[in-house]
Amino acid sequence: MPEQPNNPLHGITLEVMLKHLHAFYGWEQLAYHIPINCFKSNPSIKSSLTFLRKTPWARQKVEDLYIHVTRNQ
Repeated sequence: MPEQPNNPLHGITLEVMLKHLHAFYGWEQLAYHIPINCFKSNPSIKSSLTFLRKTPWARQKVEDLYIHVTRNQ
């Protein structure tokens, strides 16, 4: 596997990103920053991962927020 020194998400799974964001924000604030139903209505890591894996635009929003949060910590 080639190295990706300029990719801030290299080696980080969607589950790791989501767990980090949930720990940082909680579901309510996460839903505020990314207003999607999987964060608003009966949220869980498992159901959110299922939705995000099938929905590229939502996954992109999670990745962007994760990068923003980790760069500013």
